Amino acid sequence: MPLSLAQMRRNYTLNGLLDEAAPDDPLAMFRQWLQQARDTECAPVEANSMMLATVDGDGQPHCRVLLLKGLSDDGFTFFGNYQSDKGLQLAANPNAAMTFFWPGLERQVRIEGQVSRLDSQISDAYFDSRSVASRLGAWASPQSQPLASRAALDLRLAETIKRFVGQAVPRPQHWGGYCLRPARLEFWQGRADRLHDRLDYRLQNGEWCRRRLAP
Repeated sequence: MPLSLAQMRRNYTLNGLLDEAAPDDPLAMFRQWLQQARDTECAPVEANSMMLATVDGDGQPHCRVLLLKGLSDDGFTFFGNYQSDKGLQLAANPNAAMTFFWPGLERQVRIEGQVSRLDSQISDAYFDSRSVASRLGAWASPQSQPLASRAALDLRLAETIKRFVGQAVPRPQHWGGYCLRPARLEFWQGRADRLHDRLDYRLQNGEWCRRRLAP
């Protein structure tokens, strides 16, 4: 029996997004929206969750959920396995996109730019802040590679625990941080009757230029 989704819809009525209320700096606006997503009772459990889209060598896009772990004037920081599918895709093509969706606030932010690896010292510091179990997992999991079974992963973890018993767990060289330096941010605020607000910021000659897009 086919699954009917045609009548699933929601009318967005919480807020509007007016040009005069938007700052010139989109990163300042993103910080404000992220803080509001963290503070509101309607926010997802992890307000820093995002979709990261990359493209492989055949032009096939790939998308997955990650967690944003930092934001500075340089860009948006996240961490992962350099040898994973996303790591290999980013090594071949640094262009990527992020999407944040906060349904409780009826808001979405789309970000596009280029990704580069973080300095090893930054990756070391973040890795050391993780739980011991997470650090061991980074060593044990050959991310994106085929596994014979769940038991095979459990065996790899057991061997990793034995390897590092009684000592600190260092960051593996195949694991570390990335920074997406934004060239475009689009802020979307849901509005009634699908006439949503969209403010689009693009970096041009080192300056942010803002324009409104039709919904």
